[in-house]
Amino acid sequence: MAQVTWRVPDELAERVREAARTLGLSVNEYLTRLARAAVDPELAGDGVARTRERLARAGLLVAPGPPRRRPVADAVAAARAEAGGGTPLSDLVVSDRS
Repeated sequence: MAQVTWRVPDELAERVREAARTLGLSVNEYLTRLARAAVDPELAGDGVARTRERLARAGLLVAPGPPRRRPVADAVAAARAEAGGGTPLSDLVVSDRS
């Protein structure tokens, strides 16, 4: 999961916090839903439609890219198994200090 830093004027940050609080959401969940509404045309509903309309008026609505496919379960399992097979970081640190 990615983490994003958002620089915003204090007044707008407070308005976002208040909007999230009013809906009983964390700021993270509120902003995630807002971003999803901006880029996912599959979402439907009055709240999402209003958000998409506002984003369109602000010139911020982005057309979705091609659909993404999930990797097959066998490939994920193989990647996980391979990822744990290297030299532990602690061993590398100790050997570099010798």
